[in-house]
Amino acid sequence: MSHYHFIGIGGTGLSPIARILMERGQQVSGSDLLLSPMAQELLELGAEVKIGHQAENVQGADIVIRSSAVPDSNVEVVAARQAGIPVLKRVDFLQELTAGQKVIAVAGTHGKTTTTAMITWCLNALEADPSYVVGGMVKNLHKNAHAGQGEYFVIEADEYDGMFLGLRPDILVVTNIEHDHPDCYPTPQAYYQAFRKLSDLIVPQGKLIACSSHPGSQRLIQAVRQSITTLPYGMDVDDIYRVTDVHHNPGYGVVFNLDIQKENQVVSTYTDIQLSIPGNHNALNAAAALAALHEAGFPLEPAIRALREFSGTGRRFDILGVERGITVIDDYAHHPTEIRSTLSAARCRYPHNQIWAVWQPHTYSRTRELMHEFKDAFDDCDHVIVTEIYASREKPQNFSSRTVVNMMQHPDARQIAELKDVSAYLCEHLRSGDVLLVLSAGDADQISRDVLTFLKGKA
Repeated sequence: MSHYHFIGIGGTGLSPIARILMERGQQVSGSDLLLSPMAQELLELGAEVKIGHQAENVQGADIVIRSSAVPDSNVEVVAARQAGIPVLKRVDFLQELTAGQKVIAVAGTHGKTTTTAMITWCLNALEADPSYVVGGMVKNLHKNAHAGQGEYFVIEADEYDGMFLGLRPDILVVTNIEHDHPDCYPTPQAYYQAFRKLSDLIVPQGKLIACSSHPGSQRLIQAVRQSITTLPYGMDVDDIYRVTDVHHNPGYGVVFNLDIQKENQVVSTYTDIQLSIPGNHNALNAAAALAALHEAGFPLEPAIRALREFSGTGRRFDILGVERGITVIDDYAHHPTEIRSTLSAARCRYPHNQIWAVWQPHTYSRTRELMHEFKDAFDDCDHVIVTEIYASREKPQNFSSRTVVNMMQHPDARQIAELKDVSAYLCEHLRSGDVLLVLSAGDADQISRDVLTFLKGKA
């Protein structure tokens, strides 16, 4: 048994790896600045979790794994290196984590968490017992990771800091490629090249499943080496996995058909594939999941039945509750395309309701780089509230979200900088029938909790 110590154990990147190692019988400890819900779960499972970073926390560890947000100057990193303990990032550890299993990796700027969760849930329903790492809680399974005994390891391939370049996928799914993380990738070309490098890591005779509906992933299809089987999916007439007849059930989710084609001839058609989660983008996510399962040799009929029961992941169109006729939803959307897709899905599900969007911009670099796209991303909602920027891993800068709000042409857009003031404003102005979406990859989900607490107290 080895002792693994995680610096930043409560984050979405490291907590699932820690859980898998614990399920494999390894000793796990870790530290973080706060006791997040994921860190609390690991603590309850038996991990030793310390709040705050101290040199003594690494004592006895065989390997230290750190979050990408943890700098070289961190006191635990320094202490581990002085003690001769290897200090790794996720990219350095993924091959060891996935060794001995076939890897289905899901990459993309948007949709990778949901698609990874869909594949995982279907494999679980098919009794394939996969190992998996998902960047959010799979609601049906009540966790974000598992050390399975099955043949496959399903993993969300995170591009931040080049993490996914530690993988060797047998099947690589790419949902889309659209410039993001400008703090790591200053140009769209640099961002695309990271995915290009990932495609070079597909094992010999492996498969690339990529969405033809997005220019970036379509470009990748054309660039991948000839020994890799390329399988485009989307809504194009030439796609191997083609989505057709998409429609929406108000108050529920999306329904679509899926054709599987070979040499431009339809060989199989699956009709009325139903999801409880809304939006055209989720029809595409489901098509990607079914394509991956089909290419891995699993039957699609039971997988489609499983998808009907798929309830999503935490903070992805996550309906937290309905109180006094007001629906409160959390979503992780923090890129203009994600915001547009989420609000479009909300409008499909709630066509006649007043929709309130609260957006917490995530990082100065992303907000500044994409502000001209952000300003036009809110057409499908009736009211927009923008908080101040969540700095995350970045140092504070002389740049405010008010700059973006001032550029918006939306008829009701305003900046309310502090989260507590947003909660107070909403509690005063929300009315029965309204839908509240809190769009945040930071800490603005506390607004959802505040509003629900208020509404329950008033009920």
